[in-house]
Amino acid sequence: MGQAGMAEAAVRYLRSAGTAPVEALPRPELRCVREDERAPVGPTEFRRVLGSFASGVVVVTSPAADGEDGPAGFACQSFAALSLDPPLVAFMVGRTSTTWPRIARAGVFCVNVLAAHQGELCRGFAVSGADKFAGVAFDAAPASGSPRLADTLAWIDCTIHAVHTGGDHLIVVGRVDALGAGDEDRAPLLFHKGRFV
Repeated sequence: MGQAGMAEAAVRYLRSAGTAPVEALPRPELRCVREDERAPVGPTEFRRVLGSFASGVVVVTSPAADGEDGPAGFACQSFAALSLDPPLVAFMVGRTSTTWPRIARAGVFCVNVLAAHQGELCRGFAVSGADKFAGVAFDAAPASGSPRLADTLAWIDCTIHAVHTGGDHLIVVGRVDALGAGDEDRAPLLFHKGRFV
């Protein structure tokens, strides 16, 4: 059942339960900038201004899917908690990512929240085409078996719950199956204006 079907089912249920009248919201108008239109904001200015927002940095990992040689992983600064009940998180990944299809095939992932001293580890997972796990200490996350990197601030073990399109990125929603935190007194790795701080 698609999202529209679930929304309609929820409205039918609320109506049958005798609650106050509920009407489904209209679908949002979705459109892209056409080739003959000028984008309202250029990518350089967009990146410069949004770089003012400091973000934490995570490494998203997954176990080797069938036919894969090893685990997959990439550095990500677009990560957020999404829902408390049910527990959901989300990360954004570029549609051109070569790592994302491997994570999608595995169907599970672990978000590793990096500590301030893990900038080099992050850089290693930000490159394309290299063996990102060479020399990296990790064990298996308890629910998914995804690589749980050593010495991180926290880890969140997830199953892929939904994937949505978002311009040139995908919005990946994960259902949290297990999680844990390390030494909470350590500082996080932050990214601000194009560099770690």
